[in-house]
Amino acid sequence: MYVAFDQLPPEARVWIYQGSRQLTGPEVVGVLPRLARFAEEWTSHGRTLHASAEFLHQQFLVIGLDEGPAGASGCSIDASVRFVAQLERQLGVELLEKSQLAFLHGGTVELLKRSELPAAVANGTIKPETFYFDNTLGTKGELDTKWPRPAGETWLARYFGQAEKNRLLA
Repeated sequence: MYVAFDQLPPEARVWIYQGSRQLTGPEVVGVLPRLARFAEEWTSHGRTLHASAEFLHQQFLVIGLDEGPAGASGCSIDASVRFVAQLERQLGVELLEKSQLAFLHGGTVELLKRSELPAAVANGTIKPETFYFDNTLGTKGELDTKWPRPAGETWLARYFGQAEKNRLLA
């Protein structure tokens, strides 16, 4: 059953898929009916799921599920991943690939390869206060309050400690 994304409760489970590029406005508008249809038809062991899906920042596909009425099963999660793979082909964008990190600079989402992170921290391009889209969040409440948030408050904090140690040794 489709639920408007903003009507999902804070404890609703979310899956965040980061696009390899920002989608255009027409691309997002064009895919909205497919997102609604997926949420409407998504089931788990024959039980209707209360779900939603939308693109945020024209870069992130977020699927939300209110597990109060019914929770996701392995099969239903597999079905959602197949749906995301279909969207990738339709839009010509990678959504399942996880090697890039997304930061917010001047209101724009910028991607950085994970392997480039230590150098970006060392040269000051990425700082603890740089807003980071932590796509490992698990609930709608976290999405609403901690996404994006300063990189130094996420799992990336360890990189800043090492950069500081390197500066002191130099």
